[in-house]
Amino acid sequence: MTQPAQRAARPLWWLGALLAVYLCAPFLASIPQIGQADWAGVDWHTMGSAVGVSVASASVAALVILVGGVPLGYWLARSKARGVALLGFIVQLPLALPPLTSGILLLFLIGPYSGLGQLFDGALTDSFTGIVLAETFVASPFLIVAARSAFAAVDPVYDDVAATLGHRAASRFFRVTLPIAWPAIRAGLALAWLRAFGEFGATVMVAYHPYSLPVYTYVVFGGQGLPAMMPLLLPTLGIAIVCAVLSVYSRGARATLAVSTDNGDELTMLMPVAGASTGANASANASANAGNARLAFAARRHLGAFTLDVAWQPRTRRLAIIGPSGSGKSLALRIVAGLERNDAGFVSLGATDIGALPPEGRQIGYMPQDYGLFPHMTVAQQLAFPVDADAVSARYWLAHLGLDTLTQRLPRQLSFGQRQRVALARALTRHSQLLLFDEPFAALDTPRRRKLQQTLRALQREIGAVTVIVTHDPDEAALLADEVLVIEQGRTLQAGPVDEVFARPVSPRVAELLGLHNMGVGVVLDSGEIETAGGLRLPYGHACEDTPPATGTRVMWRVSPRALCATSSGSLEGRLAGVSLRHGDRYVTVELAGETFDIPADDAAFPHAGTLRFEIDPAGVSAWPAAHS
Repeated sequence: MTQPAQRAARPLWWLGALLAVYLCAPFLASIPQIGQADWAGVDWHTMGSAVGVSVASASVAALVILVGGVPLGYWLARSKARGVALLGFIVQLPLALPPLTSGILLLFLIGPYSGLGQLFDGALTDSFTGIVLAETFVASPFLIVAARSAFAAVDPVYDDVAATLGHRAASRFFRVTLPIAWPAIRAGLALAWLRAFGEFGATVMVAYHPYSLPVYTYVVFGGQGLPAMMPLLLPTLGIAIVCAVLSVYSRGARATLAVSTDNGDELTMLMPVAGASTGANASANASANAGNARLAFAARRHLGAFTLDVAWQPRTRRLAIIGPSGSGKSLALRIVAGLERNDAGFVSLGATDIGALPPEGRQIGYMPQDYGLFPHMTVAQQLAFPVDADAVSARYWLAHLGLDTLTQRLPRQLSFGQRQRVALARALTRHSQLLLFDEPFAALDTPRRRKLQQTLRALQREIGAVTVIVTHDPDEAALLADEVLVIEQGRTLQAGPVDEVFARPVSPRVAELLGLHNMGVGVVLDSGEIETAGGLRLPYGHACEDTPPATGTRVMWRVSPRALCATSSGSLEGRLAGVSLRHGDRYVTVELAGETFDIPADDAAFPHAGTLRFEIDPAGVSAWPAAHS
């Protein structure tokens, strides 16, 4: 039975097939004419000269278009200046103009009676130079459009990562951006050359002599008719086929066994025997140098309706910034990396003011969400790419992270976990004192995420660099950080040691962002109890506290899950609100006077419905001052 989607697609298929038949039919119709062609009447010398003129002029025009079109395409793709859109429209106009119109416009500029024409004594027309100028005008849009689209498609994160690996703007363009965009640019160049080679209208207006192949074909057709056309069409068809093949040909990346670094060392990707210990010593020395450095920053940035204004001076070297999507945590990390402007603030690492340095001068490692591996480089080339890459350290980390058998693979040939380890190794080859991770595990499934989190935690113990993890996962922050900064809407909600922040969040919103349960806001009563927002009175055992909160104090409260137990003689009445699973353990959610509490499901057998009685152990209730609203 035919599916509805297949029935709906049939008209589209037939329309496409009809156009394909029409496009192929002229080529098929020309085949019988090969035997009827007038080969004896061909002026081989003149035809050869015309082919040579067209090939040479198209090649010169293509070179001119390449040299100017690639920078122009890049500018059109990346510039935000006013007028760029208008310029982009104008440079594409030759695509829409009839070729004869293009030729007339060129005569206004370079014709024998124009200012430029008189300056060059008429040499710009009716000459090889005139042919090149005409072909350049009509063929340039093919490469400019291809280059603009190619550069627009290159993820800016590659440029960011290259900057943090020590490369300046020119190096980033020629070693990263241009190679990634080159396949599309190469296709546009082939089409531009072919368009220049076949140009007739503008050429015949600007330079009738010397004969280019299209002009010569027109002359022969006018004098000898159709039988003389086949000998002239064959070279044109042959060249067109070659250009079409070149436009779609994609050369695969060549794997190399050795890659030279910028300092002349050769990164030989072989499993070392004695080199591993040397690499470990190098890493240890880098850790010792970075061990006393601590990060501090004040990040202020205004972007439209959003304003980031956070400051942090942690005392430890394993840090995490946590917050919901759109809170500004990634923006803060990019300011630390130097990839975003800091409107009014500072970034320091130990005694060094790195905020005054460009990203390539900050000696940092930066890992965006998708790891930022350059798609045209093998694993070996990735590790050799940092400006100050240490070949010995690279060999050590390759072996240490289990990557030594993957050195000739491209990123698309690696799993997510392998990509993450390659990005880690690349950052570690330059002994960075500061490693920045922007949600490095966000795209991974839970088992793989847990495994790689443990891998990173082990690396944090081995190296001395300051590590900053941006995440929205509180468990990840608790595992990988000693101090945490909680932000929302560009503002700091709370900052401090992980144990302290998780034990005593200053507001319900912080508790929610940290995934904490059995918490809320209340007021201390004369009786010593805490009255919650829902009217529930919690017994409060503050015997262990030196200074218990005074009556009327607004506090955050927390009830330990095991302090709440179901008992038939309990003084509190509640009901079962649901069941949840956290980290493999089952919890039941109960509701008491508008407040919800999670209790381990193995503590008691709960009925599926009906009223329940509970008792709360005062020793399991804690309280601390709440943040002011």
